[in-house]
Amino acid sequence: MLLLTDAQTRDALPFPDLIDALADMFRSGCVMPTRHHHDMEIPGEPDGTMLLMPAWVPGGYAGVKVATVVPGNSERNLPAVAAQYLLSDARTGEMLALVDGGELTARRTAAASALAARYLARSDARHLLVLGTGRLAPNLVEAHMAVRAIEEVTVWGRSREKAAELAEEIEKSLPVSARPAETLNGALSQADIVSAATLSTEPLIRGAHLKDGAHVDLVGAFKPSMRESDDDLVQRAEIYVDTRDGCLSEGGDIVQPLQSGLISQSDIRADLYELCRGDHPGRQSDGTVTMFKSVGAALEDLAGAILAYRNVDH
Repeated sequence: MLLLTDAQTRDALPFPDLIDALADMFRSGCVMPTRHHHDMEIPGEPDGTMLLMPAWVPGGYAGVKVATVVPGNSERNLPAVAAQYLLSDARTGEMLALVDGGELTARRTAAASALAARYLARSDARHLLVLGTGRLAPNLVEAHMAVRAIEEVTVWGRSREKAAELAEEIEKSLPVSARPAETLNGALSQADIVSAATLSTEPLIRGAHLKDGAHVDLVGAFKPSMRESDDDLVQRAEIYVDTRDGCLSEGGDIVQPLQSGLISQSDIRADLYELCRGDHPGRQSDGTVTMFKSVGAALEDLAGAILAYRNVDH
């Protein structure tokens, strides 16, 4: 059985190929049971979350991810997400590879955002604003650069020092200009694409501050109690999701406005299945504000693990 380290997993998942792999899997589909989602009590700090995410293509590949999300790890200078992915042969049950789940999760999450941006961001989008300074942030920048000609990146974080460090890291590793945000609202008013990957429980992105034609990518707020967008954004934007089932039950940016009656399920224009299969055209006007909410799907992990397995010599 192959054992892929984080570096091997990263190298085996170049974003252009990974984005295409996700698109192919959303078009063809797979079996994806409801994932297990358990709160884990951690004394003296916010609860962690344990996730078990199975999926398989009948007669092809099968896999399951075991992941933990621990918000308190930011105080330990550790990633919030830790995970491993076990890939098997779906015909024989033979275990084929153990893939580093943290790297797989970060890259497939960013790839799903970029896949959505293919359909939803303006074709001339050049300025990307990233909210959050964790592991996902640089992956989101690189992934969005694979689908749009991003020239300028602004980084916002609760710690301006961390935002400045990340901006410097991005400039060194990618061919793009990067800087920390002076103010969040000011940065929101200038960005073509806003990509948020935070563990916020209160809205950060104010719809009133966004310019016409902006695309908002909401990656954090994976529980119903969490939220990155405000009601103004939800009312102003055309709403899209990665999967309807996941976002209708888990993502606070969708669940809370549904519960309050601000929106109904019919206000969700399409999910990635419908976009990738051509059932919905995505953005149709340059002036429209679009909003994409993702909570992650086992389909994405399976597609990424298969790609990593195929790309590694064995």
